[in-house]
Amino acid sequence: MYHSSINLLDVRAFVLVANLGNFTKAAEALNVSRSHVSRQIQSLEKQMGVSLLIRTTRTMKLTDAGKAFLSSCDGALQSIDQAVHAAIDDVEEVRGSIKINCVGGYIGEELVATYLSQFILKYPEVNIELDFSSHRVDLLEEEFDLAIRMGVLPDSNYIARHLTNIEMQTLASPDYLAKYPKLTHPQELKHHKCITGSVTKWRFVNNINQGVFETSINGTLKCKNGRVLINAAKSGLGLIRVPTLYCEDELAAGVLRPVFDDWGIELVPLSLIYHRDRYQPRKIKECVQFLLSEFSKKRFDGFE
Repeated sequence: MYHSSINLLDVRAFVLVANLGNFTKAAEALNVSRSHVSRQIQSLEKQMGVSLLIRTTRTMKLTDAGKAFLSSCDGALQSIDQAVHAAIDDVEEVRGSIKINCVGGYIGEELVATYLSQFILKYPEVNIELDFSSHRVDLLEEEFDLAIRMGVLPDSNYIARHLTNIEMQTLASPDYLAKYPKLTHPQELKHHKCITGSVTKWRFVNNINQGVFETSINGTLKCKNGRVLINAAKSGLGLIRVPTLYCEDELAAGVLRPVFDDWGIELVPLSLIYHRDRYQPRKIKECVQFLLSEFSKKRFDGFE
């Protein structure tokens, strides 16, 4: 009776014996003893409950069952060999798909998207799926290879590589600021209209004595898109807290201005995270190194 526990090594030994014509050559190919190969064939026949080979002192030939089994096994083992080589190639060659989840806004849409386009030009056999969904995805559960995150990362089973630090500012339009007394302390934000993204707890550090103040914000408008926040602030709707990178043109033109003189925001780390994988495909290794290299070359105000 057939048993599902049949050893694939025994099957391979049988195929070699059948194709090479004798036990000695098969043993040499497998780098084992002739008696070991003989025991493998006996074990296979016992588990299958059929005779595969007829052996005499001088000759060896396949039974009808052996011929049929060999015909099927040749193709199956060739498919396994191809699968092994394909897996090895995927580890060693820079090709295939990479699925990446990333923060949006200027960082994702301008910097990361540009870098990844350059990466594909360098490695034409790579294709990338770039996702800007703002929720914190689980890499394994949602099958992402890489993720780019802002903020302090919770302890996890993933590897995190620091890309850069991002400067944040609290801003408003000149028209809005002209309507209200000058803000001197973050506690006064409760008397102002604020526009929020995904972060509704704003933390500030005093530039003089390093004192810390944290406050919860109830925004009159809440949106996870940075461009929406900036446009709303420009129209005079309220105060925003965004990366300086998002609105350098508006700051230069004076259509947005910093709200506080003595209170700033701690630099926010930007990190690249990925799986702990001993046999990481080369496409992932190269993509990680490429992004690290590109971020290290680029210098912005507020970046370290």
